[in-house]
Amino acid sequence: MKVVRIRAGKDRSLLRRHPWVFEGSVAGGRADSGETVRVESVDGHFLAWAAYSPHSSIRLRAWSFDEHERIDAAFLARRIDAAIAMRERLAVASDGVRLVHGEADGLPGLVVDRYGDTLVAQFLAAGVERWKPALADALLARSGAARLYERSDTSARNREGLSASTGWLRGERDADAPSPSELEIREHGRRFAVDIAGGHKTGFYLDQRDNRRLFAELVRHFGVERVLNCYCYSGGFSVAALAGGARHVLAVDSSAPALARAEANVAANGFDAWRHEVACSDVNERLRALLRDKRSFDAIVLDPPKLAPTVAHAERAARAYKDINRLALMLLAPGGLLLTFSCSGGIDATLFHKIVAGAGIDARVDGFVHARLAAAPDHPTTIEFPEGEYLKGLAILRR
Repeated sequence: MKVVRIRAGKDRSLLRRHPWVFEGSVAGGRADSGETVRVESVDGHFLAWAAYSPHSSIRLRAWSFDEHERIDAAFLARRIDAAIAMRERLAVASDGVRLVHGEADGLPGLVVDRYGDTLVAQFLAAGVERWKPALADALLARSGAARLYERSDTSARNREGLSASTGWLRGERDADAPSPSELEIREHGRRFAVDIAGGHKTGFYLDQRDNRRLFAELVRHFGVERVLNCYCYSGGFSVAALAGGARHVLAVDSSAPALARAEANVAANGFDAWRHEVACSDVNERLRALLRDKRSFDAIVLDPPKLAPTVAHAERAARAYKDINRLALMLLAPGGLLLTFSCSGGIDATLFHKIVAGAGIDARVDGFVHARLAAAPDHPTTIEFPEGEYLKGLAILRR
């Protein structure tokens, strides 16, 4: 077993059982991409078993802090068993579930979502890439799913020195199916189409499941009639708004295929097409146009894509978040409801609140924080890895 030594004073994070070691903390030792190494302090004390990534600024990702642990296929299967058991305890109200959530489940860099009898996996780090065949076998065996599709096509792969990889890893859908990559799931009794090959992430934003349910409840409770759904993707919040009794939803996205799927999801849930208007547009430009037209809305959803993948991007992203929130608050009718989100790992919850507060000051609009929002519990954050809390949001009632 190869050994990697950590610089003096740089081992504190591992002693706190944090799974990441950055390049600058490594004193010596090398290994092949994804190879498991023994991590030691400068004086030779065991710290962790970790996967080595020669190309990434995160040079080591810890598998285990138990010196007696053996990192093999059986170890990976046990971790998958534990992840699935936790989801079973949650009794998620959907057949779309996050089964494995990377570091939080002790499998750094692995994301697995279940859509009915199909699994969709992202292998985003060198360690899980090296163990891909064993992980694929264990995922099907432990979950009882029929097939596994790979969606390892994000920028995280580039930072690991890995090329994009997509396609069926185990099994595949019937070639005679209308679309081999198109699935349907149910969430809180509502129907949604999922494109596992061409959709965002693994095909759907499962992390917003409970926030969609909450939005429907708030729309009903506050008697919301006019809704603006920005960055609507496949219309999850549109369906929630209509289910809550909204009279009309304007859904904005820059992707025509996403808008077509949003319209299909609205129709699949039995809502009249006239109640759901779509606009293929840059959201920032559309918000400004709506202000010029003196439009207002009873509820607005802002769910933009990741603008700050790391802390290094936070300053530029903060300006973008502030601008769209400023415009949205200006469009919000008095007493109206704003659901605003950031899925950027480089923007923590405290900073996001400050950004929205700054937007309110610039817009000369104040509001009550009705609720603080996060990812659904099948996307867990652990005590030892707070960086896992990537999705944060605020539900604000305008004064």
